[in-house]
Amino acid sequence: MTTKTAEGLTWSLRDRTPDDLTMLADMVPALSADPSQWSDGAGVRVCVVDTGVECGHPGVGPVDGSYEVRAGADGTPRVIDSGPLPDGAGDGCGHGTACAGIVRRVAPECSLYSVRVLGQGFTGTGDALLTGLRWAVDQGFDVVNLSLSTTRPQFLETLRSLADQAFFTGTTLVASAHNTPVESFPWRFSSVISVGTHREDDPGLFLYNPAPPVEFFAPGQNVRVAWTGGKTIRTTGNSFATPFISGLCARLLGSRPKLTPFQIKHALYLSAANVRIGDPGTRGES
Repeated sequence: MTTKTAEGLTWSLRDRTPDDLTMLADMVPALSADPSQWSDGAGVRVCVVDTGVECGHPGVGPVDGSYEVRAGADGTPRVIDSGPLPDGAGDGCGHGTACAGIVRRVAPECSLYSVRVLGQGFTGTGDALLTGLRWAVDQGFDVVNLSLSTTRPQFLETLRSLADQAFFTGTTLVASAHNTPVESFPWRFSSVISVGTHREDDPGLFLYNPAPPVEFFAPGQNVRVAWTGGKTIRTTGNSFATPFISGLCARLLGSRPKLTPFQIKHALYLSAANVRIGDPGTRGES
């Protein structure tokens, strides 16, 4: 039998052979060949942990659930259901709406959810971030988009634990690198998919970075995004490259729902424009 910890992590194998661990070969069949052949994301649940998402925004479409972190009577932050929101409500900043709109653009049929951990002026606390992210991981969302990070070292180990929990339980966590060269988390963790922006004009181009910790570069320079008030603006930042990759993860999972975060990361690597299959010799190529 398989030996597991109380949390369900496998430590060793007992009374089994390699034949018992054979993987189905059709789980990752040629997914690297052409991302345009992947699904539209139908059936995949994507959660945007951010400033909220504006309901009724034409660039976002339906939001299947809106939640927010609030302090309870005892001051402890907790996630509550925001309930049905009127059009135009749900995001006082615009950042979360922008990220949700990019996910929708890339994976138009995915199911979108929002957890608001930041408020007006893009302000919030590390405890709110941890509470919202923990809730999203516990809910078992397929993909969690985290276009934010913290520089506070006191949150590092808890964030690392949550990222590992997501990785081992099948939630793909996609996190944006900080826009400036400072230490921040969780994008620095190997258990997440970390994203930065490139400045090329091709809106569908994404690249593998052979010199991590940033693993992928995606469109995030002067991109048109959904914003508050039903509007759109142009803006730049790693925050807006990240939901592009989250959308690709949703499309991968729509094609093969049993893919693990490890397999998704590998499929993205094989699909990146700068990775040439069968042409070895340069680091980052197969």
